[in-house]
Amino acid sequence: MAELTMVQAINQALEQEMENNERVILLGEDIGKNGGVFRATDGLQEKFGENRVFDTPLAESGIVGTTIGLSINGFRPVAEIQFLGFIYETMDQLAAQAARIRFRSGGRFSVPIVVRSPYGGGVRTPELHSDSLEALFLHSPGLKVVTPSNPYDAKGLLISAIRDDNPVLFLEPLKLYRAFKMEVPEESYQVPLGKAKVVKEGEDVTIVAWGAMVSLALKTAEEAAEKGISTEVIDLRTIQPLDLEAILASVKKTSRLIIVHEAVKSGGVAGEIAALVSEHALFYLASPIIRVTGYDTPYPVPTVEDDWLPNKERIFKGIEEVLQY
Repeated sequence: MAELTMVQAINQALEQEMENNERVILLGEDIGKNGGVFRATDGLQEKFGENRVFDTPLAESGIVGTTIGLSINGFRPVAEIQFLGFIYETMDQLAAQAARIRFRSGGRFSVPIVVRSPYGGGVRTPELHSDSLEALFLHSPGLKVVTPSNPYDAKGLLISAIRDDNPVLFLEPLKLYRAFKMEVPEESYQVPLGKAKVVKEGEDVTIVAWGAMVSLALKTAEEAAEKGISTEVIDLRTIQPLDLEAILASVKKTSRLIIVHEAVKSGGVAGEIAALVSEHALFYLASPIIRVTGYDTPYPVPTVEDDWLPNKERIFKGIEEVLQY
């Protein structure tokens, strides 16, 4: 095994899938010679040529529209949108086309595409570069939404996404691109989509998180342990489809649930999870469900970013609230 950062693991996954299947092609803004804004595609055009790794115009709707057309005609394209805040330009292509073509065609056509995009805060970006917009796509049946929290999962989930016959939005927490390294197998492997992971077992309270919030939840759980509080942490990994079974199993064990995400609170993924738990495990709950999220404002300027994002203090306050209820 090699010690890789997340961006290196993503690059390796792309390289191995291109070697494995000549129908896999990459497209996006500056992904060729420049290797992408975060160098996730570094060296791939040199290895596979301009016909399989190519730059596009600065037109996100055109990128995803082209990707859909390529997929219907036998390719497995992987498109890069430079930042998730630019995804608004692709909403018609993703929600009204990619997500619906199988339904609209009565199963005659599939759209095996992956749209990769960095997202999330903590790195002092300009406006529209850090927005966490994953909840927008929960309301588009037919799309899968995936977000890894570490290099191992990033590689395995991306390979699974590329091989999946459904359109997949693959969200990469930009704060984690080079935050740490971990052992990643050199060979190809898959992490299944739609399967959450219990990354820390506990008895007193459950924290559900994804992306960069998983590391934050784990750090909070470590501090809680010093105070005698046993916290279970679930890495959701796939937002759509949700692994409801894993969430319910944990809630039935701990009776308390906190959901952490860096998107705004209203209409967020946490609200959907809370509703599902209330429907299926209401009488197992010993306290109300707590959401620790971003605030209901546009993503803030860098000077107040740390106060806007969830932090250990806010999560620990949530732990105290559910335990004292």
